Amino acid sequence: MRLAFFFIFTAILATAQSIQRLDHSRMTVKHADAVADGILSKHQVAGAQLSILNHGKRVWMHVYGIRDDSKTPMATDTAMWAASITKSVFATYFMTLVESRRFALDTPIASYLPKPLPEYPAYESLRTDERWRKITPRMLLSHTAGFANFAFLEPDNKIHIHFEPGTRYAYSGDGINLLQLVIEETLHRPLQDLIREKIFAPLHMNQTSLVWDPTTASNAAGGFDADGKYLGISQRKRARAAGTMNTTIENLTTFTEALFTDTLLSQKARDEMWKPAITIRTKHQFPTLLEDEGTEAPAVGLAYGLGWGLLTKTKYGPAFFKEGHGPGGENYMICFRDSGTCMLMLTNSDNGELAFRDLLEALIHDDVTPWEWESYTPSAIAYQRLHQ
Repeated sequence: MRLAFFFIFTAILATAQSIQRLDHSRMTVKHADAVADGILSKHQVAGAQLSILNHGKRVWMHVYGIRDDSKTPMATDTAMWAASITKSVFATYFMTLVESRRFALDTPIASYLPKPLPEYPAYESLRTDERWRKITPRMLLSHTAGFANFAFLEPDNKIHIHFEPGTRYAYSGDGINLLQLVIEETLHRPLQDLIREKIFAPLHMNQTSLVWDPTTASNAAGGFDADGKYLGISQRKRARAAGTMNTTIENLTTFTEALFTDTLLSQKARDEMWKPAITIRTKHQFPTLLEDEGTEAPAVGLAYGLGWGLLTKTKYGPAFFKEGHGPGGENYMICFRDSGTCMLMLTNSDNGELAFRDLLEALIHDDVTPWEWESYTPSAIAYQRLHQ
């Protein structure tokens, strides 16, 4: 009897100390540590924070490398720049406003602004384009409003609407920041305070902020370029929904766990957030306005919901994902809804994306992420660097 109990206890303990991959195989956390270190070293990633969830709960967390030029080791509570993962956290916050009936997804933003959009200096270029009146929060969150990514990428450095709002996908940081303007003009409070009260504080995400928090300075990661040159810590003092969030793998994992419960949003609101708003058939996500089609996107049912990318038809069921990219910081997270299997990756290195495919395939057996569309292949990364 005691021997049987011992074997049962041992089996339970082994399961608790292992990761269940998407193909139902298992990997011990010790093996996962070694595999992750090998991949990150191979691709010369300066530092990284990683976590994996099974059934919507964390089962593995790992750090690698250094956080600054003094070679201070990375830690799970080191503040990292999340870049565009900010957009998905912002979208989740906006859905709380929809649930409380402060905003409606399909009501034009013109109904919320106290004055016409072109009267705001950043949007003066839209004075002769009345299509701005058609733009809704759903369009802004699903990147279908018609904007380029950012105005500074336009030949004249001004915002323009390139296609009929709502008709196609074109990733736009400016679109997300426009929705931030609508919220702040309507609620008369800065976004960093609003999102802290609704998301960060209730979840005890104490090391997460949309603006630079001096209290995290002693444990913050600076970025490194592809050659290992230290770029320093960027102190973003102006909140931007498109990408200024600093966080830690511990905090981001807590946020992700909450997405699998009713803690932040009801199931109805989550289903709305992860419902396809637009189908994507392009070969690459960037440059934003290119329309060349590929086979990768249709194969996995690539689409966009509200602030999240979606895979609607994979062999592992539907998934939601978000990437983040900028100088000295490359990040990615993906969650498969049916199994609650997620992998989150934060790096302080321009080489981070070189490692993502290897990490995802090795650690959770993710072989469905659209690598080429994401530019997570060596050739695509080389092209991206050449044109930055």
